[in-house]
Parts: sequence; C-alpha cells; structure tokens
Amino acid sequence: MNFPIYITGMMMGLSLIVAIGAQNAFVLRQGLRREHVFAVCLTCGLSDAILILIGVTSLGQITAMLPWIDPAMRFAGAAFLVWYGARSLYSALRSTGALTVGGEHAQGFWPTLATCLALTWLNPHVYLDTVVLLGTVATRFPGDEMLFAAGAMSASFLFFFALGYGATWLRPVFARPAAWRILDLTIAVVMWMIAGKLLGGI
Repeated sequence: MNFPIYITGMMMGLSLIVAIGAQNAFVLRQGLRREHVFAVCLTCGLSDAILILIGVTSLGQITAMLPWIDPAMRFAGAAFLVWYGARSLYSALRSTGALTVGGEHAQGFWPTLATCLALTWLNPHVYLDTVVLLGTVATRFPGDEMLFAAGAMSASFLFFFALGYGATWLRPVFARPAAWRILDLTIAVVMWMIAGKLLGGI
C-alpha cells in the first residue's frame, strides 16, 4: 500500500469538505440536537463515496479516449483551486461570522433524510469537488487512483461522523469566528499547494 497517496487523497478530501456550507451546517445541527445522527452522517459519507468513485473511474476512461482533456482539466482544476483558496483567504481575513444552529422543532426520519439528500445531490459544487476535481487529481497517481480515492472517501466518512457525533464538543469552539478564520486560512494554503502540483503536470 502506497500510504502517502492514501494520505494525499484524505487530505485533499478533507480540505474540500471542511469549508462552511449548508450540508455541514445541517450535519452539525443534527449532531447538536442528536436527531438521526447516524443516518445523516452515513448518507453524506456514502454520497461522497459514490461521487468520488464516479469521478475517478469515468475521468480516467475519458482521458484515455481524449488525451487533450487531461491537461485541460488540470488547468481548470488548478484555476478553481486558486480561486477557492483566494475565497478562503478572504474569508479568513474579513469574515466575522460563526456557524450557528437554529432551534427548530424536531423533524421525522424521512424528512430529515430527504433534506440531507437534497443538500448533497442538488448542490452543484459537490460535483465539481468530488467528480471533476478529485477525479482530475487522481490522474496524477497512475495505477494508484483507487488508493487516492479510498483516502478521499475515508476523509468524507471521518469528517461527517466526527462532525455529527463530536458536535457537542465542537460547538463552543466554532461558535467563535476566530476558529473559522484559522480553518479557512489552512484551507487556502492547502488549495494553493495542490494547484501548484496540478500545474506542474501540464
């Protein structure tokens, strides 16, 4: 097992999913309220795993048939990462907001699951992150694409279950805007490092 590739996939996956968003806020809310936590975390993790698998397998076949797509996707992926990092840096420098969780009434299991699926599969950014971006980065590791994908999948399950079940301990931390600023700054650095590696292969 080429452990560094697995770790690269895990770090890449974590960098993409830890940013503040509707899905993460929903998982955190469910964890804080202790409502259907396992089902929500499992749904998010499995959804990411499916999308990552699609990206790694389908992009590899496409680039084999159309070689010009590989450098094009690398350039597009790097450009997105530069923008994503810049947005995270801007958020780290300017944002004063914190993630808050409302006090809505409890939802039933099926409405909760439907909301979770909608926040995941109806978000256009999830396809760019998992299918396009992770699928493109995986091509940097010929023969070990699935190992990279396994790392990214592990990151999704690890993050969502940690967020859902660790919400009680996370709430005091991320109620402070400074915690999100540090997180956003870290994301910016990681995104730019990966963009540099992608551009190095063009």
